[in-house]
Amino acid sequence: MDWIGDHLWEAWLGLAIVLGVAEMFSLDLILIMLAAGAVVGMLAALLGLPLIAQALLALGASVAMIALVRPAFAKRLHGGPELALGHGKLVGTQALVTEDISALTTGRIKAAGETWSALPYDETLTITAGETVEILQIKGATAYVHPVARLEP
Repeated sequence: MDWIGDHLWEAWLGLAIVLGVAEMFSLDLILIMLAAGAVVGMLAALLGLPLIAQALLALGASVAMIALVRPAFAKRLHGGPELALGHGKLVGTQALVTEDISALTTGRIKAAGETWSALPYDETLTITAGETVEILQIKGATAYVHPVARLEP
């Protein structure tokens, strides 16, 4: 029993290493937080605190890591840019009008190298060929567009 009491810091370090390696297989960020608690337990053992104090400090650090640090890490790791697929990726982009567009006449635009049928988002507008428009909405195969304001020289 004296050997264990003299080498508690090594036991805590071993536990931290085992938990760290196990985290590599689970990837749920729980075991690494427990490993951090084991490191706190190791530091308490190096300071010569009793086993009960070491265990309480390790437990407190583990709970704090899981409650405070893990949510931010998980959000950062599992989050990322939203992936826009299909025609949804064109919404908000600019396009060039190739055929006049009005509420009564479906025109054409060129967006991202593709030709789309287009109608004005504001039905009172007529947009002439050569103008730049912004795609505000896509319904089916028709893009609803609005002219982009430009500065006249």
